Amino acid sequence: MYRVWDFVTTYSILLIAGALVALVWANTDTEGYQRMVDYPLWFNNWVGTDATGWLVSHGARYGIADLGDVSRVLSVHFLVNDMLMALFFAIAAKEVWEAIVLKNGSLRGRKAATPLIATAGGMLGPVAVYLGLAAFLGSDVYDAVARGWAVPTATDIAFSYLVGRMVFGAGHPAVRFLLLLAIADDAAGLVILALFYPSGAFAPEWLLLSLGAALGVFVLFNWLPRMLDRGDQLRPNSTFVRGTLSFWPYLIAGVLSWYGFQQAGLHPALGLLPVVPAIPHADRAFGIFSEAETYLTDLLNRIEHALKHPVEIILFFYGLMNAGVAFTSIAAPTWLVLAGLLIGKPLGILAMGWIAAHPLRLGLPARMRTGDLFVVGCAAAVGFTVSLLMASAAFDSGPVREAAKMGAVLSFAAVILAVIAARLMRVARRDR
Repeated sequence: MYRVWDFVTTYSILLIAGALVALVWANTDTEGYQRMVDYPLWFNNWVGTDATGWLVSHGARYGIADLGDVSRVLSVHFLVNDMLMALFFAIAAKEVWEAIVLKNGSLRGRKAATPLIATAGGMLGPVAVYLGLAAFLGSDVYDAVARGWAVPTATDIAFSYLVGRMVFGAGHPAVRFLLLLAIADDAAGLVILALFYPSGAFAPEWLLLSLGAALGVFVLFNWLPRMLDRGDQLRPNSTFVRGTLSFWPYLIAGVLSWYGFQQAGLHPALGLLPVVPAIPHADRAFGIFSEAETYLTDLLNRIEHALKHPVEIILFFYGLMNAGVAFTSIAAPTWLVLAGLLIGKPLGILAMGWIAAHPLRLGLPARMRTGDLFVVGCAAAVGFTVSLLMASAAFDSGPVREAAKMGAVLSFAAVILAVIAARLMRVARRDR
């Protein structure tokens, strides 16, 4: 049985709380809020954002005019968005990885074809609406916002799934369809973030450090013990690695991989992704919302369980760091992001889902109607978490970024849209 409320309380309540605190703080004491977000914790040459860029954007706020030969600044914002959020994306990557590689994975085979094609529509539709409206508003607006084309492509998996459960009921096949779509959307979002929004000049040689760390830890602490234990039912080598060394080799590999991503110019929050497939995992997965997941004892699931409470706290600070947008910042980028999410995503999912189900004859799950695709699209239009990250990565500090982030925050309007769409499409709730 899926325990969606447990998931939402784990990963979303504190996130919402952080976002609400940020909104109140930013609209009552804007300067105080910005001082907290960009506060420099450590001037160094190893970890953090580019020192020159930080000095130009924020130095005057702290009375700093020169940083000498320092090349990096570890700010509060960088600590949360680029370092701590790597743990959250590692959990997301774990679910995506299991969905793809395990025999019962939800993104394997024909059963995933229609949701995957619908996912493509749910990303192409927002891009078309966002850029199309931007072009209609004129070249000045288009040039200012074009780099943020990916902001409205995101789907917040937890909130979207919760909305789907609310309008369809727990037993409706559209809920499972929505979950597959959201997982695939998150996977595509990670790829977009890595390829199109690097954090600096691309230096691909540093990726050898990330790949080497992942490959090394897989061979030495995953593949080799299993090979040495072939034919021995007691599996002494695997038991030693799992029980004595535990997660430590993977933690070290994760640190190296994260540093490689930072130095390569890719978004560091994705730095743990190469290591996740190297960790020993179960032969099957029950799904991100399943109670049965808590009973799996493989190392990958043990690590995920251990990260539960730390990630809850991290998401609170993520909401606090990113959702603090003054309502006065609402401008064209806000409406473009909202239009992409609330118009482009439902229409894109409906169009591509229909093509997959009918012209391509891939079909829909039993008892799911074509009209349900539009309601699924409305539920998937909550961008929030990943949209906020996309906005921060796409735009430099300034009014355009703040306006785009406000669009991500206001995408909660998709909840109302989904309820209205469900009534118009005469969705019959199925709780079993």
